[in-house]
Amino acid sequence: MRCPWPAVRLARALRDGARHVEVLADDPQAPAELSAVAEASNAEVKIVLDNFYPIFVVTCR
Repeated sequence: MRCPWPAVRLARALRDGARHVEVLADDPQAPAELSAVAEASNAEVKIVLDNFYPIFVVTCR
């Protein structure tokens, strides 16, 4: 997904009570935006690389 949708959808999922979210995003700004959303929600982000795109694994602490 392109910006800002990954961050918007992550924020919505965390606000709705999700404890673990995986986001596939190819936008160069995604790491910074997703990290900011995760930090605001007291969650952590790990980046898993597949063959094509990074997968951002967000887990609530």
